[in-house]
Amino acid sequence: MDESRYAEWERLWDDDAVYWVPARAEDYDPGRYVSIIYDDRDGIRSRVERLRSGLAYSQEPRSQVRRVISNIRLLSDDGDVVEVASNFAALEHRLGRWTQWAGRTEHRLRGGGVGGYRIARKKVVLVGCDADLPMLQFLL
Repeated sequence: MDESRYAEWERLWDDDAVYWVPARAEDYDPGRYVSIIYDDRDGIRSRVERLRSGLAYSQEPRSQVRRVISNIRLLSDDGDVVEVASNFAALEHRLGRWTQWAGRTEHRLRGGGVGGYRIARKKVVLVGCDADLPMLQFLL
């Protein structure tokens, strides 16, 4: 992601995947309440196509982003489905401006055989997600 290899990132997702960035820190039903991002597989594909097309004007020029991921924890592993949580800090620089992001990411991964794991669900809970946020111009 930090190198803008969006097509490779997009191929990591399973066919029925969900990418969710809630607008509140506590769990809630994303079908009933607004989210910062709530994409199904088609939404993920569309988001990547827009970023790669050059028509994502919020990314002209492209953000420079670096993430640090820590505290990776295995939450569960039933053989076919693995759930992992981690913390992250990200720095974004664009148009002379720095933005800091931090939060917790939860991944549900499926598979693991010959083809490897695929992302079935990614939930990103931003620190301060219920406050006024600057525009998210890149993918978390």
